[in-house]
Amino acid sequence: MRYARAVVQSAREFFETLESRVDPAKTAGLDAAYRFDIDGAGTWVVRVANGSVHVNEGGGDADTTISASEEQFLGLVRREQNPMTAFMTGKLRVSGDMQAAMKLQKLF
Repeated sequence: MRYARAVVQSAREFFETLESRVDPAKTAGLDAAYRFDIDGAGTWVVRVANGSVHVNEGGGDADTTISASEEQFLGLVRREQNPMTAFMTGKLRVSGDMQAAMKLQKLF
């Protein structure tokens, strides 16, 4: 099965379709929970456990919290914005396990 990168129109659409778009081979061995606080869109927790990805809307415990505006988040997932540049300029905020945050590229 080929996993195509979908062009999403909203953060909600991104998270609602994430489970079906992630290539399990790319997330094998990864075990972490990520909380995404997207200003103006909502909060989602993404749990990755050795190839399996589960998304729940709403708050919850996570190893890493990522915060951004919806516009900035969409720029990141569409690869229109460099994540490191967004982080260094304060457009993307990360707290918690920074090593887990660096592995997020496997999800997108």
